[in-house]
Amino acid sequence: THTHTDTLSLSLSSHHTANMPASHSDWNKKIKERSGQIRSLGRVAILPIEAKYSKGPAPRLNPDDGEDIISETLKFYKANVFFKNYDIKGDADRLLVYLTLYAQQCVNRLSKCGSKDHVLKEMYQLAIENFPLPGDSGFPLKQMYEQPAKREADELRAYLLQLRQELGSRLADRCIDPTTGKPSKWWICFSKRKFMGKSLDGPGR
Repeated sequence: THTHTDTLSLSLSSHHTANMPASHSDWNKKIKERSGQIRSLGRVAILPIEAKYSKGPAPRLNPDDGEDIISETLKFYKANVFFKNYDIKGDADRLLVYLTLYAQQCVNRLSKCGSKDHVLKEMYQLAIENFPLPGDSGFPLKQMYEQPAKREADELRAYLLQLRQELGSRLADRCIDPTTGKPSKWWICFSKRKFMGKSLDGPGR
């Protein structure tokens, strides 16, 4: 069982209280409702997305599916990043955790950019960088996942690559202040936050 490892510890801001629950993915419920229709690889749910800016193997989002996991990640990011404890409700949350860590990496990079073109370039370069899979020894929360078999690992990497590209592009659209053409201070102010006290950049980066 994963009873003891399914609670994650992250830095808690002093102005957040216990009566402000962390947000979870609605896809946890949808996975249960669609029993057997949504797969997981390494305990990461392979969820459909609305591919606005990316191409790849991700399943397509149906019109009646509601928000995809990327929209949820960006919507919840500024609140979830503060919580000390995060109770995993299912494999959709494991994907949400991964994408939140990646969004944190994106915010850190874009905070150094001076224009939208610079942001888009940085988001593209970051997305295609070599990255450890959840479950790999180099991943900061590997105990929350399982290491997939080689064939499944290749499939998971291609899926996450597409989601990284999609998230970075959507974040670029959200974070640019239209009056200045630069990243908004309301995103840059989160650049030093570390979700769960962890970083995909590794220690000292």
